[in-house]
Amino acid sequence: MRAAYSFDNDDPAAELRHDLLAEILDPFTFDRLGALGDLTGLRCLEAGAGGGSVARWLAERGGRVLATDLNPRHIPDNQGYAVRRHDLTTDPIPEPPWDLIHARLVLAHLHDQNKILVRLADALAPGGVLVVEDWLSAYPDVVLAAPDAAAAELVERYHRILVNQLLPANGADPAWAGRAHAALLAAGFGEVTTEIRAGSWAGGTAGARLIAVNVAQVGDGLRAAGMTEAELERLCRLADDPALVVRGHFTYSTMGRRR
Repeated sequence: MRAAYSFDNDDPAAELRHDLLAEILDPFTFDRLGALGDLTGLRCLEAGAGGGSVARWLAERGGRVLATDLNPRHIPDNQGYAVRRHDLTTDPIPEPPWDLIHARLVLAHLHDQNKILVRLADALAPGGVLVVEDWLSAYPDVVLAAPDAAAAELVERYHRILVNQLLPANGADPAWAGRAHAALLAAGFGEVTTEIRAGSWAGGTAGARLIAVNVAQVGDGLRAAGMTEAELERLCRLADDPALVVRGHFTYSTMGRRR
């Protein structure tokens, strides 16, 4: 049984979430995918496509792209790629074989990642490449600078509740990214590599603004964990305050090739 996804695409804040995630993550993703060389004519599956920015990038470079999502409402359908509703946990992988499968901020939110990796491997053409990218968000001590000690503790408390309580309650594993490399090896992939990137997010930048989006989307859970309306309002203000600087989540980009 699939648990409820923490960040529902039907939520009014979902479109902004996708825009912010693209701003944060696309440069690293494009570096990794760009290292694969010429993509012209390659069959590319963008699983959990979100707002479609990666699917568009692949299509612009000549890939024949299918963008899928459990709820594809935020994926534009006029950007040179096909769009399909798809549940990665229960539905067959569509239209194999693929030369490239990419999944970003997807597997950490699902159960049975190892089984899904085997299914993805089976859907690749011989020599095809799988790239999975997830945040390792389980680490505390995210505040690098804050306007005052109370603000620092508030952000740390919010982070603890989010990654230790709310995300796991909805089926996510904030530590999954650290196991992805071993999981790809166990699934039979060769040439497995992992690159890790993180940076600082000052208030007003895309990364810090995710705090306010999270409050909008999982505010009920934060309230149930004991946060007050005044605290949630201050979190939203801090998300735009350049005096707050937080460490970005460690982005693990793990790539393997089907033998």
